[in-house]
Amino acid sequence: MKQNKYDDPDFFSAYAQMPRSVNGLEGAGEWHVLKTLMPRLRNKRVLDLGCGFGWHCRYAREQQARAVVGVDISAKMLQKAREKTDDPSISYIQMPMEDVDFANDPFDVVISSLAFHYTKSFEAICQSVSNSLKPGGTFLFSVEHPIFTSRNEQDWYVDDQGSRLHWPVDNYQSEGKRDTTFLSERVIKYHRTISTYINDLIHTGFHIRAVKEPMPSDEMVRSVPEMQDENRRPMFLMIAAEKEFLSTE
Repeated sequence: MKQNKYDDPDFFSAYAQMPRSVNGLEGAGEWHVLKTLMPRLRNKRVLDLGCGFGWHCRYAREQQARAVVGVDISAKMLQKAREKTDDPSISYIQMPMEDVDFANDPFDVVISSLAFHYTKSFEAICQSVSNSLKPGGTFLFSVEHPIFTSRNEQDWYVDDQGSRLHWPVDNYQSEGKRDTTFLSERVIKYHRTISTYINDLIHTGFHIRAVKEPMPSDEMVRSVPEMQDENRRPMFLMIAAEKEFLSTE
C-alpha cells in the first residue's frame, strides 16, 4: 500500500494553509533555482509526478508545453488541481507515481517536486521515468536533502531559550525508512544518500546535467526573516538528468 497521507482531512487542511499551497510557486523557497533548470518546454509533452495542486503543470503550459499530465496519489490534491485549472491541454491522473508507465506514449520532459522522499525505491522510480521518457528527454526533480532526511527528528537543536544552535546529522549512511513528524502528523519518509540518487540515475541510463543545493532567494529572506537559517544547511537537493540515446552500434 503506497502512502497517501494527503487524503487525511486534518493533514490536508494543514498543508493547504502552507505558503507554497496558498501562493503557488512564488511561495516555494526553492522555485527560483528549480526554474533555472527547466528545459525549453515549448511544444513538449510534460509529465509531473506527485503534481499536488498542479502548480508546475500550469507553469509548463504557460511556457507553451503542448500537453501536460499530472499524476498524484491523492484525490484531494487532484480535486484542488482541477479547480485551479481551466486548460484542456492539462490532464490529471490519480495513481501512485511508482506505477506510471507511459512507454507507449512517452514524454519529452518528466518533472517532480518534493515527492520522491516518500517512495521506498528511487531506482524503481528512475526505471519508470526512463520507460516513460523519450531518448534525450529531460528528467528534473527536487527532493528533501539527505542532510535533512538523515534523522527521524527532522529539526534543529535548540538552547533553553529556543534559539537554533545547529542542524544535527546522524545515521547518514543508514538508508531506509524514517518515521518523521510533518504538520504535527506522523509521516513516513525514505532517506538515501546523495550518491544513491546519482548512481541510481546513472544505472538506469541517465546522464547527470546539473546538481543543485539551493538557498532561499534574498527577496524571500527579506520577506520571511526566519528563512535566513535555511542558509545554514541545505534543505533541498535538485538534479537535472537526460535520458541517453539508444546506441546504434
